[in-house]
Amino acid sequence: MSQEESSTAKLTDDGWEEPTTPVTPPPTEILSPIESYVSQVVESDPHLNSLYTVTAEQVADLQSTQAALKTEISQLQVTYIALQSQVSETQTNLSRIVQESLSLLEQRKQNLQISVEQLERRQERIKNEMRTSFAGTSQDLAIRVQGFKDYLTGSLQDLVTAAEQLPLVPIPEKLKSVTTEVKQDFAKEVKSNVSQSVSVQFAQQQFQETTKQIQRLLEQYRNQPDYYGPPWQLRRTFEPVHVERVSKWFFTLGGRGALQTMSSRLQNVLISSAAVSILHKLYGDRLRTLILANSPERLGEWRRGLQDCLGIGRSDFGPDRGVVLFEAATALAQKADRLIKSNQMPLIIIDDSEEQVSLGLLQFPLWLAFAPDPKMMRDRYDEDF
Repeated sequence: MSQEESSTAKLTDDGWEEPTTPVTPPPTEILSPIESYVSQVVESDPHLNSLYTVTAEQVADLQSTQAALKTEISQLQVTYIALQSQVSETQTNLSRIVQESLSLLEQRKQNLQISVEQLERRQERIKNEMRTSFAGTSQDLAIRVQGFKDYLTGSLQDLVTAAEQLPLVPIPEKLKSVTTEVKQDFAKEVKSNVSQSVSVQFAQQQFQETTKQIQRLLEQYRNQPDYYGPPWQLRRTFEPVHVERVSKWFFTLGGRGALQTMSSRLQNVLISSAAVSILHKLYGDRLRTLILANSPERLGEWRRGLQDCLGIGRSDFGPDRGVVLFEAATALAQKADRLIKSNQMPLIIIDDSEEQVSLGLLQFPLWLAFAPDPKMMRDRYDEDF
């Protein structure tokens, strides 16, 4: 056996040599001398050979794990970049939305501040006008009416005095009986006419139930306004100053008198609308509202104001409708007279632009006049001259 073969064989128990499978070393041009030596040592020792094999397998596993980890790291890096891009885009969108919301809120704040300032100026203007308005204008109209009444009373008294001083001849018995019958017939006719005529006395004791109903309605308009109520019911906010004016017209003036004009025509329309609403509750469809103003523009303001306050439409305005508009007092008086004869209830409302009131309008049971402000009258006088 040569020296090379002895390096690849070993003795057995019976003395025979058992050849071993030679391990072909790697080419010397690839392996370094140290690697060749290590390979020979490992091959000569089975334990080292087994350990080397296990270690090689572990290294292969580690290399496989390393490759898998590198692949996973690459995927995680791609995911991280995508998530970072999404976060950046989300932050940009969120910043834009917040900025837009802040701009809208700032604009709404400015609009609300402007509205509050306008309302405060309007409130201050109304207060100033209410403080500076002349409370005695309505008294002037009442004084004129009272003066005319005193004149008629004095004239009748003078007539009675003159009649008493006339020398009269004795009346025969037959003529006395005829005169008595005529007086009785005349008294019956007057009584019948009085019972048939329409009269409104809200302040009398016999109308306590009506008074309570009016007070309940005023309280309802003040504390529980119904902005979507049925037609002919007040749909606007009713302040204490309005309640005071309407109560005065019903209970102090008995539904026949003048009130001091408010700061604007719309305020007068609101007071009139409350009166119309209450009277419509009392008289129903018998009520007819007659508006008197001296120009189409003012009548247009009344029409729009009544539509807004009472929830009525254009179809409710007309000669045979619930509201009739007039520019002349004569035509209004004729219409009111026809309504009385047809058992209707006319309500006459006189705009504050009417500086004089026709005495023919004062005979009707319901009329409401707005006494003009003396300052406004002076301004109109200055414009005319």
